[in-house]
Amino acid sequence: MNPDQPTRLHYAWIIVAVACLVVFASLGLARFGYGVVLPAMQADLGLNNAQAGLLASANFVGYLAMTLVGCMAATRFGPRYVISIGLALAGVSMIMTGLSSEFFFVALWRMLTGMGSGLSNVPVIGLLAAWFGSRRIGTATGLAVTGPSFALIGLGSLVPWTLEVFGDDGWRICWYAFGVTALLIGIAGFVLLTQRPEDKGLRPIAENPASIKNSADMKRHRPQWKTIYRSLTVWHLGLVYGGFGFSYMIYLTFFIKKLTAEAHYSDHAAGELFMLVGWCSLLCGVIFGTLSDVIGRNWALMITYLFHSTAFALFVLWPTDIGFTLSAIIFGLSAWSVPAIMAATCGELLGARLAPTALGFVTLFHSVGQVAGPYIAGVMADATGSFDSSFLLASAAALAAAIGAAFLRVKPLSDNDSQPRA
Repeated sequence: MNPDQPTRLHYAWIIVAVACLVVFASLGLARFGYGVVLPAMQADLGLNNAQAGLLASANFVGYLAMTLVGCMAATRFGPRYVISIGLALAGVSMIMTGLSSEFFFVALWRMLTGMGSGLSNVPVIGLLAAWFGSRRIGTATGLAVTGPSFALIGLGSLVPWTLEVFGDDGWRICWYAFGVTALLIGIAGFVLLTQRPEDKGLRPIAENPASIKNSADMKRHRPQWKTIYRSLTVWHLGLVYGGFGFSYMIYLTFFIKKLTAEAHYSDHAAGELFMLVGWCSLLCGVIFGTLSDVIGRNWALMITYLFHSTAFALFVLWPTDIGFTLSAIIFGLSAWSVPAIMAATCGELLGARLAPTALGFVTLFHSVGQVAGPYIAGVMADATGSFDSSFLLASAAALAAAIGAAFLRVKPLSDNDSQPRA
C-alpha cells in the first residue's frame, strides 16, 4: 500500500477513537464520576466536606505517582500494554470502591484508581504525537479529549436515575458500572492501539518533513530525557498546567454538592446542569486545539483560562438559575481544551519520541494542583459553611494561569525529535 495515497480511513483516526474511549474511562468515569455520586456517597458514609475533598485528593495522589512512570514505560515498552494495565487497575479499583464502607479503604481504592488513570490517560494522549504532525496534532488531541464530555452527558442522566432506583446502594452500583466499563475499554485498547504508524506501513498525518529524516535516528538512539527537565519552557508549561489542575477540579468536584446543598437543587436538576457541561464541551477540544494550531498555543491557552476564570466566578457572583447555567455553558465550551493544547505543545516542543514523557512531566504539575485543590476547597467550605470562597479561589487560580500562559513562548527545542548528540 502506498502511504502517500491512502485508499481507506487512515489508522490514525482509529487511534484517536480509542484514545477518546480511554480518556472517557480514565477521566470521565474514574475521576469525574466521583463528583456526581459524591452527595449520596457522602451521606451514606457520613463524610464531612474535608474528607470528601481528601478522597478526591487521594485519587490525584495516585494519578501523580503514576503519570511520569506511565509515560516513560509507554515510551520504553509500548503504550498498548501500559494503557491496558492502567485501565485494568482503575476498573478493579472502582469496583472495590463500591464494595467499601470504611473511609480508609475508600481512600485506598480511590488512590489506586488514580494510579490506573495515570498509567492510561497521559500515555494515550502522548501517543497521538507519533500519528500526527504539528499542523494537525491540536485537532487530533482535541478530538481525543472529548471522552469526558460523553461521560458527563451520561453521568448527568444515569446517575440520578440509579440513585433513585437503588436508594442508599445506588452510589455503589454506579462504581460497579464504572469499573466494568473501564475493564472493557482496556481490552479494546490492548487489541487496537499501535505505537507507530510504521507498524501499519503508514506515515503520520500532516507529517513534518524534518521528522522523516529524524525517525531513523530515533530508532537507533535512546531518548534524551534531559532535554525535557533542563528546558525552562517545559517548566513554565508545567506551572501553567498546574493552575488548570488546581482550579477545574475544585469546580467539578463540588459542582453538584454546591447546587444541592446551597442552591437547593434536586439531584435530577443538578444532574441536568452537569449534563449541560457535557453537551457544551463536546467540541471544545477540537475548537481550541485547532485554534492553537492557527493563533499559537500560548494565546489559545490564555483564552481558555479566561473562560474558566469567568465560569468559576459566576458560580458565586451570580447564584441564580441564570448564573449557574451560564457558568456551566462557559466552562463547557472550554472544558477540556487545556489538556488538548498541552499535548499539542509537547509534541511541537520535543517531537514524537519525547512528547509522551514531556506530557507526563508537565502533568506532574497538573496532578499536584489536583491533589491540593479539592482538599483546600473542602477545608475552606467546612470553615466558612459555604463553597463560595472555594469557587472564588478556583477563579483566581485560573486567572493566574491565564497570565502565565500569555508569557509562554513555544518553539521546537534544539534536541527536537530526540536527535541525539554524538
